[in-house]
Amino acid sequence: MKTMTCKQLGGACDEVFQAETFEDMVGLSKRHGMEMFLQEDAAHLEVMNEVKELMQKPEEMVKWFKNKEEEFNTVPND
Repeated sequence: MKTMTCKQLGGACDEVFQAETFEDMVGLSKRHGMEMFLQEDAAHLEVMNEVKELMQKPEEMVKWFKNKEEEFNTVPND
């Protein structure tokens, strides 16, 4: 089990997520992002807009995503 925060995953807050795999961690982050979107949380909406812009550059988006996965892999197990 690994622990990461929303900020570590590219988000805007210190919400803590725990998951066994990077894919599960991404799922938790996405679910949290959707909750923040529905709450119209300004900080999260700003980050989401930045990611949306990044998505317009597929190579950079892949690089960003791989960096997050590498960070996950370096986080020690709980």
